Amino acid sequence: MSEARSPLGADQLEARALGPSGLMDLLGVAAVLLESDGRIDMWSPQAEQLFGYTADEAVGRYAAPLLVRPEHRDDAMRLFTEVLETGRSWSGAFPVRHKDGGTRLAEFRNVRLTDSRGRVYALGIATDRPVLQRLERGLALSLQLVAQSPIGLAVLDTDLRYLSVNPALAAMHGMTEGDHIGRPFREVLPGARFRMAEDALRQVLRTGTPIVDRYVVGRTPADPTADRAWSVSYFRLADRNGHVLGIATSVVDVTDRHRSAQEADRARQRLAVIADSSARIGNSLEVEDTARELVDVVVPELADFAAVDVLDSALRDDGGEPGHDRTRFRALSAKCVEAGEAAGAFGRPGRLVSYGPDHLAARCLDTGRPGLITHADERSLVHVARDPDAASLLARAGVHTALAVPLIARGRILGVLGLARARTPQPFDEDDQTLACELASRAAVSIDNARLHQQLRSTAETLQRSLLPQLPPVHARLELAARYCAAQASSEVGGDWYDVIPFDDGRVALVVGDVMGSGVPAATTMGRLRTATSTLAGLDLAPAQVLGHLDRITHGLDPYIATCVYAVYDPGRGICHLANAGHLPPVVVRAGKRPELLDLPTGTPLGVVSGVPFESTTVDLVPGDRLVLYTDGLVETRDRAIDERLDDLLRLLDAPDEPVEETCDRLLAALRHPADRDDVALLIARPRDV
Repeated sequence: MSEARSPLGADQLEARALGPSGLMDLLGVAAVLLESDGRIDMWSPQAEQLFGYTADEAVGRYAAPLLVRPEHRDDAMRLFTEVLETGRSWSGAFPVRHKDGGTRLAEFRNVRLTDSRGRVYALGIATDRPVLQRLERGLALSLQLVAQSPIGLAVLDTDLRYLSVNPALAAMHGMTEGDHIGRPFREVLPGARFRMAEDALRQVLRTGTPIVDRYVVGRTPADPTADRAWSVSYFRLADRNGHVLGIATSVVDVTDRHRSAQEADRARQRLAVIADSSARIGNSLEVEDTARELVDVVVPELADFAAVDVLDSALRDDGGEPGHDRTRFRALSAKCVEAGEAAGAFGRPGRLVSYGPDHLAARCLDTGRPGLITHADERSLVHVARDPDAASLLARAGVHTALAVPLIARGRILGVLGLARARTPQPFDEDDQTLACELASRAAVSIDNARLHQQLRSTAETLQRSLLPQLPPVHARLELAARYCAAQASSEVGGDWYDVIPFDDGRVALVVGDVMGSGVPAATTMGRLRTATSTLAGLDLAPAQVLGHLDRITHGLDPYIATCVYAVYDPGRGICHLANAGHLPPVVVRAGKRPELLDLPTGTPLGVVSGVPFESTTVDLVPGDRLVLYTDGLVETRDRAIDERLDDLLRLLDAPDEPVEETCDRLLAALRHPADRDDVALLIARPRDV
């Protein structure tokens, strides 16, 4: 049995005894002292309030004629005599006459008193019976309400020790009513979560201002494994004289409402995450970017750790079916809520990893269904991490739950989204699993689109490069350099090309063109135009005539159009004939002069309007000069005007003389951005001294 505790020490009891209680005032207790012959010897002020007579009117008079009606006097005398003769106390209700002539029912407690001389007196303690009955009914009602109420109720003293609790509150706390009595609040409800509640109790004691309907969330011995929520109210208790007696608390269990609100909040968060994923996942046609977008969405909204592993076979451009090799994964992206060794333990982007058959990711691929570990420890984390050492790091980081979700697109499994929680206390539940599957499904389609795009792009780029010429390592009359750069951020490779066509008489045709469009069709069209250009050049036609024939050929390749600059350099005469079909003007850099854009008739792009004539222009081009031909991908951007970019090109070319190979590299480094959405063809020719 637990030891009974006194809620007050001796010093506190003494202090409380010195303070008056308002209960006696509320009852209006009157005191009347009768001598043995029935005369009134003493009369309290409360007796005046109860019976209507002043002390001067009552003291010295016989009580029976003054207070008792004739029909009740025999009973009154019998009771009076019995108390004096036997010494037995008497209590009960008796009708008395008020000064106003009315009759009132008074509640009496009568006792015999003996003074030091042996004289006998009768002391009557009386109060108004209706008042007492109202108090009794109120007290009975209060006791029943407190005992049977589903609301937890308690009274604490000014030191926040429990004085009384009802059964409902005892059940909430998981302790008996007796175990509460005398115990301080913080002993009954320990822990940091209840410190704010204790502070609130002290505030109410200090200020007297009630606190109503405040939320408290915590755990008690009644349910130590789950959070519960209560709506609490605190009221300071004081008597009629203003003395603070303690504090009353009411506690309503609102756990169901709290959990419903949490579920609603989680549902809103899930919808927000889904909406966020729609905006953030799939903005790029790069597999790595899409994987990074996915982990950015799920951390920290859904998990503390996230990693995207894609089957290596799904990423290779081998034409094979994705997923036929289920042992090798490439880690595309990983993220953790905080940096540290544990972040790398969950996944390191760029690495090839192999998982055993018991690994969560491998089981997920085998079944095509999510895999879940709700209570992870170091032993089970071996089936989550890359290796046993990584599992130890995850265990030390506090990882307690893990989830693997397959990345499925168009009926094929591409890889796995791995998730884990450490700082988030709740394990993954069914709703989390559903959300993870939804996000993985959306991301998988984007990853598959990016994978297919990369395969198509690789095919187009391979075709594009195969159709471009191999420049002669040394040309007798020209120093040549050329570059082709595929677009890094576009959906597909474009149709830019360059060509160098030597003639038997020493002349050289220089060509740069751009087929509008992208992908394999654009690259194929480019190859056909390049072949046609080489054929037409062999007919020794003027540049304007070559463009005219190319225009007719392009009309037969509907819906493609192209721009082109065709130039023929004659080293014997030191001149260059040029014609332009809707292309950006070439740049000529002359020794000792500023670079300039050649003022050529622009002409109409090939394939736009049939039969439009083109014009040829002749310029001087001597040893030491440089002719720069380029496509629009070198200078066009979305954020700057074309004139500004052309000025940048001229400024970069206005530099000390250097090999044309170095000039190509410098121009691309300065003007080309990795995220540019167009490809570039660049050709620089500088006549040599013979």
